[in-house]
Amino acid sequence: MARFIVSVLIGLAMAAISVTPTSAQSFSPAQKQTIDQLIHDYLQEHPEAIVESLRAAQAKAIAERLERQRQAVVAKRDELLFDPDSAVGGNPKGKVTLVEFFDYRCPYCKAIEPSLETLMKENSELRVVYKEFPILGPASVFASRVAIAAQHQGKYLEFHNRMMALRGTVDDNEVLKVAKDCGLDMIRLESDVKSAEIDKVIHRDYALADALGINATPGLVVGDRVTMGAIDIDGLRKLIAAARPSKKAM
Repeated sequence: MARFIVSVLIGLAMAAISVTPTSAQSFSPAQKQTIDQLIHDYLQEHPEAIVESLRAAQAKAIAERLERQRQAVVAKRDELLFDPDSAVGGNPKGKVTLVEFFDYRCPYCKAIEPSLETLMKENSELRVVYKEFPILGPASVFASRVAIAAQHQGKYLEFHNRMMALRGTVDDNEVLKVAKDCGLDMIRLESDVKSAEIDKVIHRDYALADALGINATPGLVVGDRVTMGAIDIDGLRKLIAAARPSKKAM
């Protein structure tokens, strides 16, 4: 759009100084100065032209990004919703699924956790899929590894909830303390947490997030919509309502 406006202005300037497209291939210094001045004067008198151009370009870029994400959600649906290595909360057979890409050290993830818990309690059809997305350093990666190891012992959700409730510094020692408080077999945990299988799960979630254009936490997928960052409970309700299958479709 910005290029289009500049092209139009140049065309108008050329017309104003009686320059044909053929002769415009080699402007004289005086002609170039005149064209520059005409463009400058126009933009000084009509700055809204650039503002409108930038807004239109931004809107187009956002629309294109959303469409790419929508297509990626459709293409990656099975990985998103039915990966057997991803823990599930709420109603495992719920008709609406919310997928959360999160980091245990992310304050925004912890900020929306109470909303997710409330929504799972008030909506019996809500299914929540948890995707490990540790992007805030080695301590985050370790926490995700322990979470997956906890899943092997059938205690993922208890560990997850305790970690999300944890405030202050989240380091390896705190993570192991939470694991112990959950009653995990710590000897088995020490072995499982080093597993190559856990590496595969985390790298798979990284690749999935990348395919969806998710580069921040929390990253949420509801229906074919992708959103990133903290969102209030009313916003989440709207996303869930929009993704709920219609009675006709059911």
